[in-house]
Amino acid sequence: MEAFMGLETIGITPHSKGKVREILDLGDNLLLVATDRISAFDHVMPTGIPGRGAVLGSISAFWFRGFALLMPTHFISDDPADFPSELAAHASVLKDRAMLVRKAKRLDVECIIRGYLTGSGFALYKKTGEVNGIALPPGMEDFDQLPEPMFTPTTKADEGHDEPMTYEELVADFGEEMSAQLKQVSLEIYARGSDYAKEAGIIIADTKFEFGIIDGKLALIDEVLTPDSSRFWPCESWGPGKKPTSLDKQFLRDYLTEAGWDRNSAPPELPAEIVAKTTERYLSAREHLTGGALQPVW
Repeated sequence: MEAFMGLETIGITPHSKGKVREILDLGDNLLLVATDRISAFDHVMPTGIPGRGAVLGSISAFWFRGFALLMPTHFISDDPADFPSELAAHASVLKDRAMLVRKAKRLDVECIIRGYLTGSGFALYKKTGEVNGIALPPGMEDFDQLPEPMFTPTTKADEGHDEPMTYEELVADFGEEMSAQLKQVSLEIYARGSDYAKEAGIIIADTKFEFGIIDGKLALIDEVLTPDSSRFWPCESWGPGKKPTSLDKQFLRDYLTEAGWDRNSAPPELPAEIVAKTTERYLSAREHLTGGALQPVW
């Protein structure tokens, strides 16, 4: 299977392009298309991961259907039969990787929930004993479970790095009522998703959510609990003093670090073995979480 690197490869010009996703503007709605491009350390790799976009799209659709019982979302359909008729010839390519969604006024914040201490959170903790201004117990190690899930928002930068925000900074930007709502719903979605995933054998160590306003109400948008927006660890691989197996993009980050890439020069082509193992991890995450189901059963 070849990697799908974008709509232009099938003769369609997207209205906008992100690092890994592309958008068709359909008037009142959008078509979000997840390509097989993959990014790491804010760079798009020159080598795609075959099938990756279909994994991201189908996992997001799975969660959106479930979380629609909790709050509004932008999700309408991932069935190519519901897409504009002019896209019918490309249904086989768009299947699973494309979602029809409502337009939303995006809130420029990434709502990150951490259930375990690792990644940038652990780096902050080692320096200050805190994460986003929240003090943590002394002596915690990488991959430790936190006393309780933490809400640690960041800025959402179109270019460059997102920056950690304290809750007080969030309130300054969005007001007390909206900030409290973002925190509450982010923690609730994480709790439900994390409990469901654990039953399926997956720890969701941390994740990010994005929100927008649709018809005057807060709505869940973008992607949800995917291997791109989350850290997924098989339950049996996690334990004291162990580095857990990653069923997410961390495997690629680890490879690039070990290969000595400086994160500034053009990223290297990925070896076939790394591509295959990355694909395997994404597919494993989908199989664990969805098992072919259309939506979670709460």
